[in-house]
Amino acid sequence: MPRMVLVLKLLGLSYLAYVLYVLLFEYDPSSSSFSPPFILWIIDTINLFIHEAGHFFLKPFGQWIHVFGGSFVQVFLPLLLALLGLRQNYAHAVLPAFWCGESLVNVSVYIRDAPFRQLRLIAKGLIHDWNWLLSDNLDWAETLADVAFGTGVLLCAVAIGAGVVGAIQAYRGSAEGETEHVVPARLEGKKAGR
Repeated sequence: MPRMVLVLKLLGLSYLAYVLYVLLFEYDPSSSSFSPPFILWIIDTINLFIHEAGHFFLKPFGQWIHVFGGSFVQVFLPLLLALLGLRQNYAHAVLPAFWCGESLVNVSVYIRDAPFRQLRLIAKGLIHDWNWLLSDNLDWAETLADVAFGTGVLLCAVAIGAGVVGAIQAYRGSAEGETEHVVPARLEGKKAGR
């Protein structure tokens, strides 16, 4: 049974590695022909709702916080979940950490679009958050987007690596635990048979 659990974990992590590949080389939500893997579509849809909730809940704190709040909450929520998971066991932080990295990559697309405003927003008449935030410094958009993208990709890669290490350690721990319990029982049976 532990071997099957290890295989399932490694298959799941392999799928996350594929999603990371898509984030690195094919991720372009601004393109009408972009067709993301299903899990990436789900995560981005969840990110959108969290992003909009961030705007809603941070509106009382002023215009700048209100506009920045969407992207902030979109990244902060999975980061918070990862930190809470890390307090229990670092294996519990793998998926939220990957989500946080993916969310940063998603935000990087929004930041990069600030000077161009070509992304379709959810409704007409809305302001482009990052165009407004960087209105006096639009030349910073590319640098900020690169930092967010690089940090997000790195976080995704670290999460996958930690997941692989954690899966192998759990497998080794369960295999050692089985042999510790099985071997003494067999030895006791042999001793009783003499």
